[in-house]
Parts: sequence; C-alpha cells; structure tokens
Amino acid sequence: MAEQQAEKASIQVIERMMSLLEVLAEMPEPASLKVLAKSTGLHPSTAHRILAAMTQAAIVERHDAGTYALGIRLLGLGNLVKSRINIRQVALPYMQQLHEVIGEAVNLGIRHEDEIIYVERTSSGRALLRVVYLVGGRAPLHLTSVGKLFLAADTAADVRAYARRTGLPGKTPHSLTTLEALEKELDKIRRHEVAFDVEEAEIGLRCIAAPVVDDEGQIVAGLSVSAPSDRHNPDWVKSIKATASEISRALGHRPRVRK
Repeated sequence: MAEQQAEKASIQVIERMMSLLEVLAEMPEPASLKVLAKSTGLHPSTAHRILAAMTQAAIVERHDAGTYALGIRLLGLGNLVKSRINIRQVALPYMQQLHEVIGEAVNLGIRHEDEIIYVERTSSGRALLRVVYLVGGRAPLHLTSVGKLFLAADTAADVRAYARRTGLPGKTPHSLTTLEALEKELDKIRRHEVAFDVEEAEIGLRCIAAPVVDDEGQIVAGLSVSAPSDRHNPDWVKSIKATASEISRALGHRPRVRK
C-alpha cells in the first residue's frame, strides 16, 4: 500500500511539472509564480517547490525579478530529440485519422531542391494510385499543392530564380506556366495558408495542402489530400489545416501567443 501511494505521489509530481512546462512554453515572456500557479491550478507553495527543483536541474530558469522561464538544458535535450525525429513516423497516425474522416488519399511531401518527393501516403481504396502521388514519386514544385506551399515560403527572388531554372513546364492546360500566374497564386497561399492543385499535375485530379512546420516555424513538409475532381470537396480545408497543425505541434511547434 505504501509503495502504491509513493508511486501515485511521484506520478502526480510529474504531471504537475509537465503542466508548469506547458504553461511556460506558451508564455512569450518570463512568468511570475502567481501567474504560473493560477494558470496550472496549483497552490503557490506547490508550484514554488516544483519550480525550485526544476531550476536546480536547469530545466527552468529563475530570474532576479522572481519570474520563471524555460531553462537552457531543454535546448540541448530538444536538439537531441529533433535530430532523432522521423517525420513520417510522427505524421502517419495523424494522416490515418484524417483519412478516416475524409475517406480519400492523404499525402506527405517534402522538398528536395526543385521537386517535391512524396514520403508517405494513405490509399483512398476507391481509385487507382496515380504515379505522382506514390511514395517516392516526384513532381516539380509549381505543379503540386504541396510544392506551392514551399515556394510560398520562399522570397520573391528565390521564386524568380526557380522560374528561370525550371522554365515552369506544364503538364496540363491548367498548369501555372508563367511567373506572373505563379506569383499571384503564391500570394493567395501566403494569405490563406492553404494551397490547391486544380488539375495542374494531372487531368481529373485535385489536391488541397497545408504546411507542416517545425519548432522554429519553418516549413518541413506539406500535408495534402488528393481526390478525383468529381469527389473533391473544398470543405476539407478546415480538417486538413487542423491535422497539419497537430503534426506541427507534435514536431515541437508552438504558435506565438498574441498579446
């Protein structure tokens, strides 16, 4: 009995420590003990005791003003975790959940130079796989919704350089083959944080994509849903963006808190 009680108490301390870390991670500036206790629902004396232990371990830093912030030790631990992350493994459970909701193929693509490489995919089960969306498949950036997400994250000079290097070749009458058309599309993507492929890579196929970002807010992948045009549903945007955000959070991204 005593052993069980000790184990329960240890788990409770860990849960309280994690709640404090979560709150500190959301705070744009060092926070006071009063704010942390209120945000976590902990008694100030309990929060103070746990914060003192975390400060001693360099997981939390205590400033002269009596405020607290995440500690430097987390940076080293975070870099270690980051180096070991396999984005496919992280994303796949979320992709499968999205697939169950939408019922269409969900793709994960990363950038390699001037192309998108698809590194993971769930099959829709209702249509033949298209070559461009097979795992390992490649496509020029400007022809796919995922690729356009990466171009939208580039500077204007980088986009112009891409257009010069590639010549913006088209595959269908709907492909964006001029710099003016591409820039107009990228501006729309930056404003709405979602990209579309309207039969630009293949006739009869449409795609919607949202960015996956890392802990620094940099795009590392694109999450997309592809479907035949007759099954395409623009209402999928909300679910796709929400899933991309969940994957980003699993990779360590924390949206900035607006004051």
